[in-house]
Amino acid sequence: MQPNEIAEVLNRPLSQELLARDLTRLAYVATDGTPRTVPIAFVWNGTEIVMCTTTNAPKLPALRHNPAVALTIDTEVHPPKILLIRGRAELDLVQGIPDEYLQMNGSYEMTPEQRVVWEAEVRSLYDSMVRIVVTPTWAKLIDFETTLPSAVEELVKQRAERQGA
Repeated sequence: MQPNEIAEVLNRPLSQELLARDLTRLAYVATDGTPRTVPIAFVWNGTEIVMCTTTNAPKLPALRHNPAVALTIDTEVHPPKILLIRGRAELDLVQGIPDEYLQMNGSYEMTPEQRVVWEAEVRSLYDSMVRIVVTPTWAKLIDFETTLPSAVEELVKQRAERQGA
């Protein structure tokens, strides 16, 4: 997929809504060769998906070995809205707490008092974190109104051919 095609998908209003959500599902290949998917908070900075994790997270050795990842950001309503993204994970060790980590956790419902307590707890727990940065190399938006999964598109086409349309 060409960069302009990726940008066209990601700049659609529905994609922008999905990119403003709290969680994505990060899929990667574990060091034992089996697939893994984990929910993880993220921030979209306009060109990259940024996730943060502990320095001892089991996913880090796997991402160092095989940085290919897939992300799913979706809704919990019918019809679902789904943004699929593929890319390569770049790992960036950060001393202290990355700004993105504080941003990504800022959209959960917290009172100002809860936020102060949460941030103090975070700062006391982490000396450093790892930023997982993914620049999209492929993207698809599925809204089940104007766009469908490719397999469903194929079935719709086959049905139309059977019906002589």
